[in-house]
Parts: sequence; C-alpha cells; structure tokens
Amino acid sequence: MLKRYTFWLIAAVLFQFLNAILHSLSFFVEPKLHNDTERQLHDLITNYHADMGAGFHPSFWNLFTALSACYPLLCLLGGLTLGYLLWKQTEPELMRGVILINLVIFGVCLLVMSIFTFLPPIIMVGLVFVNLLAAFILVPRIEVII
Repeated sequence: MLKRYTFWLIAAVLFQFLNAILHSLSFFVEPKLHNDTERQLHDLITNYHADMGAGFHPSFWNLFTALSACYPLLCLLGGLTLGYLLWKQTEPELMRGVILINLVIFGVCLLVMSIFTFLPPIIMVGLVFVNLLAAFILVPRIEVII
C-alpha cells in the first residue's frame, strides 16, 4: 500500500482539501484585540483607504482578504484536479507530469510560507509537499522504445 503512488496522491489531495477548509475558517473569525495599540492598528488596517491610483482606494484589509482567499482556492484547484485525474484512472505518464507541476507550485508555496508565515500553515503545506514528493517518486516510469 505504501509503495503505490495512488496512496500518497490521495493523501496529498486530502491534505489539500483540509488546508482549504482550515484556512477558510479564518474568514469567519473576528480578531480579538487585547490593547489600545492593537485596536489602533486594526482600525487603520480596516478603515484607512490608500490612494493607489486609477480610482483604486482599497483598505489594507481588502488587499489582505483578497490575497488570503487565493490560498484556499489554490488548494482546491490542486486537490480537485488531482482527484479528478485519479477518479478517471489517468495513465501514470500523464499523472507524473501533473504531479510534478503540483510539486513545483506547492514547493514554492512551502518556501514562501516558511519565510513569511507561522508554524501551522507551514506544517500543513509541508504535508501536501511531502505526499506529492512521495507520489512523484513512486509513479511508475514508462519506457518507450523507438
């Protein structure tokens, strides 16, 4: 079972879905402000609208929310794509390429998150990356003789 690439790929898909769900929960939680400095910072982030030209006046909270929505969407795209290809029992040669693309994308994501975020998201994207790496290593190679 551990020597089949599909086991690791299914685990990667499940971790991608788990990442998307857990990260989406942050949209429904109000931040807890403990002191005046945090209140002032939160007020500036949510209410100060910088003029960014061309009639574009978002608050930093708007920019943060838009950027934060991209990570669950990335996880859903990766998970749904890999899940669909597994469901259709796609040939290993094609799966190897798709897994490699996901491996590169989630590897860059792991690198960026390791620099700029805190431990739980790093661990979660690390689990996706490790499972994708195991699946990529175990995908059977098809030798074509011409």
